[in-house]
Order: sequence, then C-alpha cells, then structure tokens
Amino acid sequence: MDLDVFVAAHTAEWTRLSELVRRRRLSGAEADELVALYQRAATHLSVIRSTAPDPALLARLSGLVARGRSAVAGSHSPAWREVAMFFTRRFPAAVYLNRRWWLPAALLSLAVMAVLGVWVTHDPQVRSSLISPDELKAMTAPGGRYESYYSNGPAAGFAAKVWTNNAWVAATCLFLGIALGLPVISALWLNSLNVGVAIGLMSSAGRGDVLLGLLLPHGLLELTAVFIAAGTGLKLGWTVVDPGRRSRTAALAEQGRSVVVIALGLACVLLVSGVIEAFVTPSGWPTWLRISLGALVEVLFLTYVFTLGRRAAREGEVGDLDPTLTGDALPEAG
Repeated sequence: MDLDVFVAAHTAEWTRLSELVRRRRLSGAEADELVALYQRAATHLSVIRSTAPDPALLARLSGLVARGRSAVAGSHSPAWREVAMFFTRRFPAAVYLNRRWWLPAALLSLAVMAVLGVWVTHDPQVRSSLISPDELKAMTAPGGRYESYYSNGPAAGFAAKVWTNNAWVAATCLFLGIALGLPVISALWLNSLNVGVAIGLMSSAGRGDVLLGLLLPHGLLELTAVFIAAGTGLKLGWTVVDPGRRSRTAALAEQGRSVVVIALGLACVLLVSGVIEAFVTPSGWPTWLRISLGALVEVLFLTYVFTLGRRAAREGEVGDLDPTLTGDALPEAG
C-alpha cells in the first residue's frame, strides 16, 4: 500500500472527525456523521497497523480514534458516582437477591454450632477425645489461650491479620463454589466445628459467657459475611448444575460477575469486623457495651441489605457489573 496516497485520500475525513469530536453540541445529522467517520477511522487505523505501521501516523490516528470513541460512547461517569452506585445499589441488591441461599446456610451453620456446643459441654468423653485435661485448663482458664488470642500484639497488626484471614475464607467460599459447592460446604463445616467446640470447651469450664462476650462483638458481622459468601458460592455451584433457560456459559458469566460484586463488598464488611475484633473485643469496656456495639453494627448492616438492597432489586438491579463493562452477549434460543 502506498502510504502517501492513502493519507491523501483520507485526510479530509480525519480532519472532519477531529472537528466533530471537539464540538459540545451536535445536530442529528452531525451525530450520524460522527459515528460513520469514527468507524472509518478505526478501520483505517487497523489497515495501517497491518500493512504500513508508520509510528507518527499510528500515534495520530490512535489519538483521533480514542477521542472519537469517547465522543460516540459518551462521557464516563465520575469515579465517585460509580462508587456510590456500587454501595447503594449493586452490592446490597446482589446480597439481597442471594438471600435464599445465604439465610439457610446461616441457620444450618448456627444449628450445627449449637448442637456441637451442647454436646461438648455435657459429654466428658467427647472433650477427652478432643483435648487433654491440661490443655483444656490452659485454653479455658482466665487469661488462657482463648482470651489472650484477642489481646496479643498491636491492635492494628491484629486487625490486618484478622481481615486477611477472613477475606481468604470468604474468597474460598465465593470462588471455589464453582466446584459444585463442595469446598463451600467443607469451609462451613470447619467454621461451625471450630466455633461449636470452642463454645463447648469454655462452657464446660463454666466460662461460656466469657467466650460469647469475646465472640459476639465482632462475630455477628463476621459470621454474616461468611454466610453471605458461602450462600453466593453455593449458588454459583448450583448454576453449574442447573443454568436455567440460559446457556451454562452465559449463566456462569452472569453469576460470576455477581460474585465479584459481592466479594468487593464483603471485603469492606470484613474490614469493619476486623477493626471491631482488634479494638473493641479486647477493650476493657463492659461486656454488655461491647456486645451492644456489635449487635448495633449487625442490625445496621442487615437493615442496609433489606432496605436499599430490596429497593434496588425491585427497580431492576440484579447486582451485576455496569452493563458497559460486561461485554456483549449472543442471542440465545428461548
């Protein structure tokens, strides 16, 4: 291809496109012309890249095509607006729409914790199979391992450690749910087992109220986040089994994007619970005050989900990413 001839043949079109992208208002005819010239310029750029990649011309046309794309697609929403949309609509709607999965997961897990707690509390044989008497005393005595866990080391470092651990557990539930939900069920069982056994061991020593005073301030919000992650992961696993009327690929893509939305939101939720666990749980405040603060944060979060989330869902929000970021979907047979 003769590059000089090509440039001479299309310079007038590029100049006109440059004029149109600079205008703040366009008539209907000018808008149509802008779209047509942008499409041609994009084609010209592709041709030059493949046949005569002149650096100066490529830079000129790349900038022109980028400005044309911006003019055709419209201005991008400010970052603060996207953040506000995420927290007021997308995240709460995604959590609300998944409630039929995470609420049963929460109830079943709490039931398992309660059963294990009562069993370990009242059955000495179970306790002896889990831990020796000396270890039990070391863990449950005043200032023992259960209590000192929350006060060892600087609070800020402990908060970061707790947040990282909880975020990892939530991520496991969210993203490994695609394996038919089996890793999620395993994570829920281990979590329920650990909490139930801890409550049982402390209760057998007559100090169950102490443990609950340490767990509840941060544990209410923390466990809620884990249950939401688990329910979302289970739904992702079920989508593999039953994608509905959509193709399995389309269904997994949509649910996978919802998982990303929930993962980002839960990272913030777990950050709050980690801060409470590091600064409130080990504080010298009265137990009733610490538990009341944790309960207040939990109520605020659930109110947020079941008010903003329900409202956004009724208005058509599905908890997906912005439509401009999800790409195009091929039509499917109904």
